[in-house]
Amino acid sequence: MSTATLSATPPPPSPQTARRTGRLFALTGAVVGVIYGYDTGSISGALVFLSKDFHLTETEKGLVNSILVGGSIVGALIGGKLVDALGRKAAMLIVAGSYAVFVALSALAPDVIVLDVVRFLLGVAIGISIVAAPLYVAESTPARIRGASVAAYQVATVAGIVITYFVNWGLSGGGHWRWMLGLSAIPAALVLIPLLRLPDTPRWYVLKGRTERAVEVMAMTDPDVDPRAEVAAVGAALAEESGGLARSMLRKPYARAALFVVGLGFFCQITGINAVTYYSPQIFEEMGFTGNGQNFLLPSFVQLASLAATVLAILIIDRLGRRVVLLSGIGTMAVMLAVLTAVFGTGELHGAMTWVGFTAILLFTAAFNFGFGSLIWVYASEAFPAQLRSTGASVMLTADLVANLLIAQFFPSLMAWAGAARTFAGLGVLALAALVFAFVTAPETKGRQLEEIQDYWRNGGRWPAPLAPGSASPGPHRDAALPPTTTA
Repeated sequence: MSTATLSATPPPPSPQTARRTGRLFALTGAVVGVIYGYDTGSISGALVFLSKDFHLTETEKGLVNSILVGGSIVGALIGGKLVDALGRKAAMLIVAGSYAVFVALSALAPDVIVLDVVRFLLGVAIGISIVAAPLYVAESTPARIRGASVAAYQVATVAGIVITYFVNWGLSGGGHWRWMLGLSAIPAALVLIPLLRLPDTPRWYVLKGRTERAVEVMAMTDPDVDPRAEVAAVGAALAEESGGLARSMLRKPYARAALFVVGLGFFCQITGINAVTYYSPQIFEEMGFTGNGQNFLLPSFVQLASLAATVLAILIIDRLGRRVVLLSGIGTMAVMLAVLTAVFGTGELHGAMTWVGFTAILLFTAAFNFGFGSLIWVYASEAFPAQLRSTGASVMLTADLVANLLIAQFFPSLMAWAGAARTFAGLGVLALAALVFAFVTAPETKGRQLEEIQDYWRNGGRWPAPLAPGSASPGPHRDAALPPTTTA
């Protein structure tokens, strides 16, 4: 890969203009997150009514949820190759267009077979989006705000779920499940407009040898670096890598990074967050919230608290760091799962006990979005160098979706077979395991350039000691002319 002579750096825009462009990248990715969140949450209300219209069994109800996740696994597996081959922007355009088409078709489905087929295809689009959108944002924003910008995708996703639950509640009186499913086709079509105006990311242009274009876009989006030096650093880092194949992640120096991202992705979902997202009306009904549509309305307030928690994570993620946010979120999840185990274990779901259960669900969901929910996208986009980044994100999110598939398909059956108390106790044990795993493996990457983070993995999971003044650079992937980065 050539890092062609960069003879003339284009006149840089003002810092204000560059920041506005960076915010437009983040905003566009966030809109995709809203659509993803809406589609994730819309089935929770629609399932109550479509299961009656289509006379679904418990297994068929699980399949309506899990088949979308199965499609998402396929999308995540092909997403890495797609975003490398066609570009981050082209993948986002495909995602937005596919969302609009398949969401509209799901709302028009005449029977459950057609619904399942369309939801599988929608799942493929979702799988591509959760690889492409965070990557698009991460590679287009300055290091000092990258954590917040990528975590904003999670804010948007939660906002989409919040909107879903209020829509579900508003439409529940008439059982309008087709409207519940179909409304997100409108923003999916509209997001195509800003996407068509934006360039691809600097790192993708370097990956394809278009270094002059990379310098132009780097100057447009990051006022904190010398675009010529930064593009040269990206090109040098790419030249060091043997290729973007998945098997490259199984060899040193990135086997440790692969273990981290796969484990984090799996624990993110196996601890049960989408049991609440997909089945919250049923969970609240079992708690005793049945009057005046409470089982539809209360999930809206749960997601509002989650939205506030995600915003809080964004405000502190680039100040306190990734580890503090991640570990505190997982720890709170484990505590709330213990509370839910106790609540359901009493067998007295009435009066004050129902509100204790509601509070535990609210804090569990908020803690997930504060920790796992915000950091999964950040680590997926940071853990690997540019040539492995999309493949690494794809592998991580595939692990996440496999766990999601297990929860989506088997949670209702597990609740019926083992009971709610044992089910939540099992999820609590998994949350404790996730806490230990994150404590041992999660690096602190705040303030680090994407190319710099690979030094952590090269050094066996430790940050290299700072260079003495006047020492030579440790490798060609960092350019001595670049400004120093903040250390953890």
